[in-house]
Amino acid sequence: MRMPRAIIALTLAAAVAGCSDIGLRHLEAPGPGPDEFSVMPVKPLTQPKDYAFLPAPTPGGANLTDPNPNADAVAALGGNPGALNPGTGIPSSDGALVTASSRYGVSPNTRQVLAQEDADFRKRQSRWTRLRLFKVDRYSQVYKRNAIDPQVQTEALRRQGVETPSSPPDE
Repeated sequence: MRMPRAIIALTLAAAVAGCSDIGLRHLEAPGPGPDEFSVMPVKPLTQPKDYAFLPAPTPGGANLTDPNPNADAVAALGGNPGALNPGTGIPSSDGALVTASSRYGVSPNTRQVLAQEDADFRKRQSRWTRLRLFKVDRYSQVYKRNAIDPQVQTEALRRQGVETPSSPPDE
């Protein structure tokens, strides 16, 4: 009589474990502390060269010590942070490319459409993805068919005569 109860209890535990939807990537914070990646340090204060020629304050405007991660990344990579269009994050040199790629219109709900298509894809790929007794990362399992094998691509390019000076290591 004890064996059927144990089987019922395990079945019930598996059914309850399958009710959660945490997505494909199961990532948890290592502890209750703050997330160090969400803290953006401000730039150090500097003295102007001449106090007589200070710009007029602009209410709601940017401060010289405010962090600007996009412009800082562009500058760190050797680019010109002043070439970014304000508010768009698109370099002015890429304006023609953006115009050409959006000539047939831009859907305002692209992210929602892609999220729904991805959810449908995951549902078709694996009916048992939600059933988890242990914490696992299902991302690579679900998208295995869509992954590009770098070794196969490198060999195909080399056969075509394309120079490939570096390639990812073969695992």
